[in-house]
Amino acid sequence: MLKEKIYVGVLAIGAVAASMVNPLNANAAQVVKIGVSAPLTGGGASLGKDTENGVRMAIDEANSQHISIGGEPVEFVINSVDDQGDPRVGMQVAQKLVDDGTAVVIGPLNSGVVLPTSQVYAAAGIPMLLASATNPSITQRGLKTVYRMIPTDAQNAGIAGKYAVTVSKAARIAVLDDRTAFGQGEAEEFVKAVKAAGGNIVGQEYTNDKAVDFRAQLTRIKAENADLVYFGGLDSQAGLVMKQMKQLGMKAQFLGGGAVADSVFTQTAGSSGEGALAWEYGRPLSELPRGKEFADKYKKKYGTENLTYSPFAYDATWLAIETMKKMGSTKPATFGPAIRQTEFTGITGKIAFDSNGDQKNPISTLYQVKDNKWQPVKTMTGN
Repeated sequence: MLKEKIYVGVLAIGAVAASMVNPLNANAAQVVKIGVSAPLTGGGASLGKDTENGVRMAIDEANSQHISIGGEPVEFVINSVDDQGDPRVGMQVAQKLVDDGTAVVIGPLNSGVVLPTSQVYAAAGIPMLLASATNPSITQRGLKTVYRMIPTDAQNAGIAGKYAVTVSKAARIAVLDDRTAFGQGEAEEFVKAVKAAGGNIVGQEYTNDKAVDFRAQLTRIKAENADLVYFGGLDSQAGLVMKQMKQLGMKAQFLGGGAVADSVFTQTAGSSGEGALAWEYGRPLSELPRGKEFADKYKKKYGTENLTYSPFAYDATWLAIETMKKMGSTKPATFGPAIRQTEFTGITGKIAFDSNGDQKNPISTLYQVKDNKWQPVKTMTGN
């Protein structure tokens, strides 16, 4: 009798425990990993962290909304890897993101890393949303998993080259680039556009993305009496180029491409940066309905101003989440192909993709440094 009572008591306890545990398990959130591949150490780390910050902002906001997809609650987590801006490291961490079961990847940041790793993600069926990589060849290889949030080099640098000749009236143009897939790519597109507009290229010089001394190249450019110098590379090096131009007494106009018009440039160049020009992606945040709100939230959250790519990374993350919601699935095979047909209005404006995965209506803005701040000058379409 005693044994029977004990047995019944154990069953009762088990039933109570099950009633407490099972509802918890039933309501447990499905974890959805959103990958970020970017240089988080080294020369491009400031832009890499900026990208990561944009993704994290979107994820935190999404989780605060307690989103359900396909009838199940989900929790989004950031799965961030440091690719160091190196294609070899990028391949290693790409496989890690695949093995981790990542649903979507924001990045990589660098075109040189995107070109090889996009094959890895395509083979795994994982969509990539590029918030920064602009080399035109990325979307010209028939991959159905690649989507670009910003103008290509052909569009952004193409506008820059034509404008330099037809509006700025530069007569003797020189070019310096960092020989990366990004820097060299935009320099080549700039040169094409200059020549197409009837302009004159008087010199082309090269460096690498680790260099800090450009005086040899700039001295040769100065000897050519260039009246405009276009730099293909990132913000920190661009600031050093501008500073060394002033130190050499050069009067030529400095013109940068993407990833230059930010606080890293102005801090690096100091007072030498006054008057510098750069063409950046999209419209100025200050002119967009939700732009100021984003900039203020970013500064409050991270204690610093956002750089070039965080707004696009933020929008890329939300675009992926909204597509998952629309398709009722977090599986890449289900929501990934639907990204191409998705039209989304984010903080950077209206986003829609063409058949290659590029923006249908790419927009670029020319900025100039005035009183150590980048100020918008003109906005143009890249088509």
